Amino acid sequence: MGVALDENLPAFNQGIYTFRAHGLIYHRIGTLLPPPDSRYYSSIILHGGRLLQQYVVDNYVKIEAQKLRWIRFHQNDIRAELYEGLQDCLNAGENNAGNVGRRIILPSSFTGSPRDMYQRYQDAMAIVQKFGKPDIFLTMTCNPSWKEIKDQLLPGQTPQDRPDLLTRIFRAKYEELKEDIFHKGVLGKTIAHVHVIEFQKRGLPHVHMLVIFDEDDKLNTPEDYDCVVRAKIPDKNEEPELYAAVLKHMIHGPCGQNNSNAPCMKI
Repeated sequence: MGVALDENLPAFNQGIYTFRAHGLIYHRIGTLLPPPDSRYYSSIILHGGRLLQQYVVDNYVKIEAQKLRWIRFHQNDIRAELYEGLQDCLNAGENNAGNVGRRIILPSSFTGSPRDMYQRYQDAMAIVQKFGKPDIFLTMTCNPSWKEIKDQLLPGQTPQDRPDLLTRIFRAKYEELKEDIFHKGVLGKTIAHVHVIEFQKRGLPHVHMLVIFDEDDKLNTPEDYDCVVRAKIPDKNEEPELYAAVLKHMIHGPCGQNNSNAPCMKI
């Protein structure tokens, strides 16, 4: 479980009071867990609530620190000597003079580094240069009220207590969204796209996507845009399912003096 042991504690008789679990106590510990055939039987870590969140964050930090440590001691392997000269730095795309001459170079292979972000920007601009500007900006957000999430939560848990569940279900639904857009062509034939997955506060993921349509499916007139996006509530009689979905997910309010307990009023 990622436990770090301090071998100095026994030598100085420090630390919390402990005792050895043996005999009958050892065999009865298993009764604290649900039976194997129960739907609540799972790793004890998943029952930790905020402790699980702390466990995930701690291990992520350890993994990132290990990657940074490897980069620090393998500068020759990533050919960091190419950045020693000013002209070499400029040729390599380094525009920040404060980074020139530093002993440790963070390569583009490290996700989130300045070189990584600049390289991704160049890739996106290359796509735009070849296929043209994006036609739609699409956002999909994880909804903690999804039935697939609620059905898998343990008693007393909130969606924020199960980041593993949120990411898996969101990823599955995102793959279905890509299937609808890029293979089934529900919005038209697509020729290119770029996307980024981000995380909101409390661990809810969402994706931003830029989609470029084929020339025959470009949105050129107001009528074309009306087929994709609307600025009014659908008709209740003609499209009752869409009408209910818009009222449930797309309407903000009331707030302010009418409802001081609205989520947007919380600081």
